[in-house]
Amino acid sequence: MTRLDRTTHIPAHVERPAFDPATLKAGIVHIGIGAFHRAHQAVYTDLALAAEGGDWGIVGASLRSVEIVADLKAQDHLYSVVTRGANADRARIVGSIIEAIAATEQREHLLDRLADNAIRIVTLTVSEKAYGIDPVSGGLDLSHAAIARDLASPGAPVGVIGLLVEALARRMQLGRNPLTILCCDNLPGNGQVVRRLVLEMAERRDAALAQWIEREIRFPSSMVDRIVPAATDATRSLSASLIGADDRLALETEPFTQWVIEDDFAAGRPAWEAGGAIFVRHVHAYETMKLRLLNGSHSLFAYLGQRHGLKYVRDVMAVPEHAERVRRHMHAVLPTLDAVPEIDLAAYCDQLVARFANPAIAHRTAQIAMDGTQKMPQRIFAPAMERLAAGDDAAGFADVVALWLAYVVAVDRLDDPRADELKVAAQQAVAAGSAAPFFEVVGLFPPALQENTAWRALVDARLSAMNAL
Repeated sequence: MTRLDRTTHIPAHVERPAFDPATLKAGIVHIGIGAFHRAHQAVYTDLALAAEGGDWGIVGASLRSVEIVADLKAQDHLYSVVTRGANADRARIVGSIIEAIAATEQREHLLDRLADNAIRIVTLTVSEKAYGIDPVSGGLDLSHAAIARDLASPGAPVGVIGLLVEALARRMQLGRNPLTILCCDNLPGNGQVVRRLVLEMAERRDAALAQWIEREIRFPSSMVDRIVPAATDATRSLSASLIGADDRLALETEPFTQWVIEDDFAAGRPAWEAGGAIFVRHVHAYETMKLRLLNGSHSLFAYLGQRHGLKYVRDVMAVPEHAERVRRHMHAVLPTLDAVPEIDLAAYCDQLVARFANPAIAHRTAQIAMDGTQKMPQRIFAPAMERLAAGDDAAGFADVVALWLAYVVAVDRLDDPRADELKVAAQQAVAAGSAAPFFEVVGLFPPALQENTAWRALVDARLSAMNAL
């Protein structure tokens, strides 16, 4: 079977770009060109270009992978996204990406692109841990490898914040136009988080640069939602059967997709609303809803699944006891949420349950279980603190924390940026028969949880019931 590229004959039933990708000009740089971006923002951009056109081609950059860049180039930057429903699968070819850059090999080229006046938006999906956020202060983590490296060698950055600051310094020196930096990662107030990190690094470098960034650069927040499992050989086989070509970048995803964006752009934007994006003044309510209901439930799934040998989220949902536990978790979250414009929260919960149970989506619990220290604060700790402050015992959130800690104790190889600290605490917890050593890890738990003896006792009780220590 021939490989997908611009010469491939695409069957009539497959959706394809309603524009000529070869004629697109760049207007966006996206950093973190993994599966989620390609099944989410790139699809929205495809639909925006089809609806209203414009110079909004995407230059995709990978901070680590060289292979994905080589594959994109080999396929003329085309790839397929298969949407998997309970009863039918449908494929579309995406053409909004027009260039791919491997930062490890083409750092100067990436910086040149970021400093190019044609680029008006930089979007980001690099995962929570890549930003180098200090868990205590919320600012720069000076011990983070990329942050430390980029502060020492600002002209040759390796991390996302260092790349942004160096690119902005070049834009300032060259007299370039303003720019919008749009974070699409699962961080509360993600735009403000990135703004703070960029300004802190810029201030350490040059006060005038920090002042220019404050004046000229916009950092809107956004909330993104679509389940995109890691692609497998089965994904690629399914795509080939639908599009009639070999696509090594094929992805599968669910029918549901959502993007809520603060409408604060420095130099225009694509018509993303053509793909269903919602533009609002404030994204906080949507973001909190998603982080606590969807992502919080995902963390519960992950550690339940790992504990009970259930490979996929759908497998967890197939166990009535576990499905009911997820519903109880959502019910515990609801009092912590503000009203969300045009969203019925009860209906949203029902919709989530249906999405989680989709038998066609193979979302691995092991994948979700990674990087717990970066995910638990916004998904579980924050609502737990709010329920405690309201006089509730927050027992449901203690359950999730206990499952997470039991996973940390049990797993041989922990994939987490604080893995070494966690495994030391796990050894001490087993020896002590108590979760206390975890609560003593600096910056792991917020003081409101760390100092609440009744809530900590609930965590201990849950761990004891699981025979985890």
